[in-house]
Amino acid sequence: MQERRRTVRRLALFNTLLGIRRSRNGDFALGVVLATIAGAANAGGFFALGQYTSHMTGYVSTLADNIAVLNGKVVLVSLCAIAAFILGSATSTAMIHWARLRRRRQKFALPMALQGCLLFGFSWAGYLTSTAGLTFALALLCFAMGMQNATITKISDARIRTTHVTGLVTDIGIELGRAGFGILSPQTGVAADRGKVKTLLALVLSFLIGGVVGAIGYNNVGFFFSMPLALVLLGLSVPLLVRHRRSAP
Repeated sequence: MQERRRTVRRLALFNTLLGIRRSRNGDFALGVVLATIAGAANAGGFFALGQYTSHMTGYVSTLADNIAVLNGKVVLVSLCAIAAFILGSATSTAMIHWARLRRRRQKFALPMALQGCLLFGFSWAGYLTSTAGLTFALALLCFAMGMQNATITKISDARIRTTHVTGLVTDIGIELGRAGFGILSPQTGVAADRGKVKTLLALVLSFLIGGVVGAIGYNNVGFFFSMPLALVLLGLSVPLLVRHRRSAP
C-alpha cells in the first residue's frame, strides 16, 4: 500500500510537470530543471567540442564575421549549428501539435523523451574523432537545445525559455527599471513584478549552477556526462508515456 502511494505521488509529479493541466508552479519547477540541464549541456558543448551550443546569437555573429573574411570552414560549421537548432525547435513544435491531435496528454512528454534520447546519443560522441563526426556531434547537441527551448516555450505559453539567459537578464533589467521608476514616481503606480523577478533569478541561477556542474562533469568524465542529463529527461517523460499508453483503449 505504501509503495502504491509513492507511485501515485510520482505520477502526480510527472503530470504536474508535463501534463496537459498546466500551472505556474509546475512551469516554474520544470523551467528550473530544464535550465539546469541546459546550463550543463552548454558547458559540456564547450568542454567537449569547444563550442557553446545554445548561443545562436554567437553563431550568427560568427557566421557574419567569417563570411566577411571568407573562412568557409567556420561558415559551414556555424550554418550547421544554426540549422540544427532551428530544426530541433521545429521538430519539437511539430511533435507537440501531432500529440495534441492524437494523444493529448502526451504532447509535452514526447519531445522531452526524444531530447533525452538525443543527449544519451551525444554521450557516445567521443568516439567521433573526425571533423565531420565532431560537426555531427555539435549539430546533435544544438538540435537537442533547440527542441528544449521550443518545448518549454510551448509548455509555458512563452513565459519561460531555458537554453540562453540573454532574454532572462533583459527581463530582470526591465523589472528593475520599473521598480526604480516606481520609487521615483510612486503616483504612477508602476512597480516591478516581484514574482516574475524571483522566477527569472531562479532560472538564471539554475543555468549557472548547471553550467558549473556541467563544466566539472564534462571536464572530468567527458561526453559520458551527458548520460545523467539524459536520464533526468527520460525519467520525467517516459513514466507519463507508459502510463497513458497502458490506459489507452
